Parts: sequence; C-alpha cells; structure tokens
Amino acid sequence: VQLQASGGGLVQAGGSLRLSCAVSAILPIINRISWYRQAPGKERELVASITSSGATSYSDSVKGRFTISLDEAKNTGDLQMSGLEPEDTAVYYCNADVHVASTRQRHYWGQGTLVTVSS
Repeated sequence: VQLQASGGGLVQAGGSLRLSCAVSAILPIINRISWYRQAPGKERELVASITSSGATSYSDSVKGRFTISLDEAKNTGDLQMSGLEPEDTAVYYCNADVHVASTRQRHYWGQGTLVTVSS
C-alpha cells in the first residue's frame, strides 16, 4: 500500500488549496483517511478525518474552513482548505487505515506536502 499526497504550495492568506491523498494498492478497502500537519517546532497534529461511512471530524482550528472528502471509487481522500491563515503553514501528511488481503498492516502514511501561507 502506498499513499501519495499532493497539492501543497504557496498561497496568500485568505486563499484556498486542495490536497489530495491517493491510495495505491490491490483492491484496497479504505476504512479511514486522515490529514495531519506539522508546523516547524511543533508536534504533528490531527487536522481532519473521514471514515468510509462518511463521518467526519475536524480540529477546532480548522473547523468551518477545511472540508475533508473521500472518493472510494478513485481511492482518494481530499482536503479542501479555504480561508487559509499563516498559522496553517505546515507540512501536511495523509494517513490511511486500509485493509488489503496480502498483509495484516492497516495504517499507512504518505509523504508530506508543504503548505505555506503568506500574510
């Protein structure tokens, strides 16, 4: 199972970006996709999560500004970020709880994608 995160970049405050996490595997069953972020000098924090049933959760700092979605047909989990603030600057990581028949491992991380918000 491999996760490929994309969509990061430089944006001005108030702008928007869309991050995407693509799950590559043979017949994956995605149970949950989450997005974390880690700002310089800070610990990694959970930003948003979505289950296969569509249940979502958000950190208080992004609630109302970020929207997470899951496309099971495409095996992708996206994070639409709007109203970006300089405090949102961080490396964003996707994490997936995925079941595949060939392994008992369930949790995977993608590589980070850098989001920089200028003031």
